[in-house]
Amino acid sequence: QVHLVESGGGLVQPGGSLRLSCAASGNIFSHNTMSWYRQAPGKEREWVARLTSGGATNYADSVKGRFTISRDNVAHTVDLQMNSLKPEDTAAYYCRLSINVNGVIYEYWGQGTQVTVSS
Repeated sequence: QVHLVESGGGLVQPGGSLRLSCAASGNIFSHNTMSWYRQAPGKEREWVARLTSGGATNYADSVKGRFTISRDNVAHTVDLQMNSLKPEDTAAYYCRLSINVNGVIYEYWGQGTQVTVSS
């Protein structure tokens, strides 16, 4: 079993920064993809960024240039540095780990951490 725990959320003013962290524990395979998603009230969960174990990164257009995803493969953590935050970035942020085992995708989610951008 895999367990994910997010931290680092909070209240920040527009233009400010926050750094989210996700710690993974359990049966973690070396080849996996770690991602961040977010869900605002009344909206569907949306993908924000992903980072493969090989180092490839992708970002949603809405955060490109402002957010940076990084990982520590030894410590099994993935961080999301969020700069130039906007009120529309307000959401619960979730960490996701996906593992491909013989063509079958297993995914695990954290419990989420709240980010509120407001003056």
